[in-house]
Amino acid sequence: MALRATPYKVHLGLSDTDRGIYESIRVTVARHPSETEERLVARILAFGLYYEERLEFGRGLSDVDEPAVWLKTLDGHVAHWIEVGRPDSDRLTWCSRRADQVSLLAYGSTRVWQGQVLPRVAGLKNLNIALLPQASLDALAVNLPRAINWGLMITDDVLYVSDADMQHEIELEWLRGSR
Repeated sequence: MALRATPYKVHLGLSDTDRGIYESIRVTVARHPSETEERLVARILAFGLYYEERLEFGRGLSDVDEPAVWLKTLDGHVAHWIEVGRPDSDRLTWCSRRADQVSLLAYGSTRVWQGQVLPRVAGLKNLNIALLPQASLDALAVNLPRAINWGLMITDDVLYVSDADMQHEIELEWLRGSR
């Protein structure tokens, strides 16, 4: 019998002062059996960072033809494709052909990845890449509850994540473009 996805109930109190968005967002996110808690946290942060009304989580690891998060127009066209992790240059090129805008929140050991991937995607005009600090990601993923209740404030491209027990300041490093 195959392992099933684990559902997480997420409540984000989003205050994005950069874009003037103030929302209380409730969503259920499925964590694939092979997905790490760090990747799940990166997907949730990407959802908050790029939030728009029709933004939704993709099936992620269970479907390679879908991103971590995406925004589709009413007619099904992909307006924004959002990846997390360290995809290779072929994946980023493939994504950029399927969406108006592609964004990547990269995390993990990115030094070698940057040297290999960034030169190969230099010609992609619709690609933005930000680095998510690994230490912050690790701290958020420790003992991640199945009911996540975070306050997420974004100002000057710094993410402030808080819950009843913690507060983290996550400064994104932009390698290409911006939000």
